[in-house]
Amino acid sequence: MRLNEITYTDAVPVEGYGPGFFRVGGTVHDGPLLLWDKGRSDWGGLQDHATLLSMAGHVDVLFVGTGAEIAHLPADLRTALEEAGLGVETMNSPAACRTYNVLLSEGRRVALAALPV
Repeated sequence: MRLNEITYTDAVPVEGYGPGFFRVGGTVHDGPLLLWDKGRSDWGGLQDHATLLSMAGHVDVLFVGTGAEIAHLPADLRTALEEAGLGVETMNSPAACRTYNVLLSEGRRVALAALPV
């Protein structure tokens, strides 16, 4: 088996998560989180459309973590994101973190908006 060292460019992966928090870059972040190559920040949750729409043109796929359980995005949010040209994948937050990390390691233009478990 051949193993390769993963090198991340500007964005950082999710190192861990737990009840109410995410660990990114050695720092614990409480509450909903937004990660992409422009950095990390708080996210206002599923009602915060403007923050997610600001990524249009910079991100090909947005992974939305809906917490411990998978849930559907509000229809108006999904429509707005798709009309802006953002591919959207919804899954529970643990799966969204793992998928984001894998695609990030491949150099893909991805973002993560996640609610804590």
